[in-house]
Amino acid sequence: MRIAIGSDHAGYALKQEIIAFLKDKGHRVYDAGPYSAEFCDYPDYAIAVAQMVANKEAELGILICGTGLGMGIVANKINGIRAAVCHDAYTARMSRAHNDANVLCIGARVIGSGVALDVVQVFLETKFSGAERHRRRIAKITALEEARTPS
Repeated sequence: MRIAIGSDHAGYALKQEIIAFLKDKGHRVYDAGPYSAEFCDYPDYAIAVAQMVANKEAELGILICGTGLGMGIVANKINGIRAAVCHDAYTARMSRAHNDANVLCIGARVIGSGVALDVVQVFLETKFSGAERHRRRIAKITALEEARTPS
């Protein structure tokens, strides 16, 4: 699977662990940065990853910051992105099965690397259920995005 990943300075170390984990599982990983733990602005990396997913350059995205919240807010501004902040396996599973989330946001200061790797694994393994009620709800989200996009 093609996976885009990015972080800010708070998520840099966990990003490195997740990249190694993904590569060990045979995934193709696109690291959108940063490339050091120097202070940086999370929107830059959230936009880069979200655009890669929206443009189909990557199938899924993973974003890591201190809480996951900032990354999620920014990523969800990009049409076609359904970013979910997940801090346990259950929310990761439901974000994919019910919401067809395509970007996972993790808080490096909220969960440890062991739980984070479990969350990533569940997010990648879970497929969208395709249930009619979930497809209907996602269609409403898509319609909202289309309505706010200038022609």
